[in-house]
Amino acid sequence: MKDVVKIGIIICDRYRNCAGGKCFRSLRKKEGAFSIYGDKEIEVVGYTTCGGCPGGNIEYAPEEMKKNGVEVIHFATGLVVGYPPCPYIDYFKKYIEEKFGIKVVIGTHPVPQKYYTMHEKLGTWKDRGWEERLKYVICDEKIRKEYD
Repeated sequence: MKDVVKIGIIICDRYRNCAGGKCFRSLRKKEGAFSIYGDKEIEVVGYTTCGGCPGGNIEYAPEEMKKNGVEVIHFATGLVVGYPPCPYIDYFKKYIEEKFGIKVVIGTHPVPQKYYTMHEKLGTWKDRGWEERLKYVICDEKIRKEYD
């Protein structure tokens, strides 16, 4: 029997109507940030938005997810590819890890190529800290194009 990791996904509220297609495809294929689980099975036990700027749902959603057995919370890739990327992402990560003792991973699905290209033009991800934030989702160009 494989180990099962219970995860929660928090998406940016501007994408609140997103059905999660890219996140769930990458979860199934173990691409992007879900590649970190290797042979383990992944069970989604929570899926919600941040609640809108400045992230009011961040105060409450992790506690509910924890009641459902969540071990890791993933911030959806939309929080880093949006225009602009979430300005609160580092604070949210630290807050959840400190208050609830839940590991937070930045990213779900690979960055789509169209977002990669535009953020490269804008220089968005040149600033300090972006390499670490994007490490699981930047992927190679072939995979990025599959997520356009």
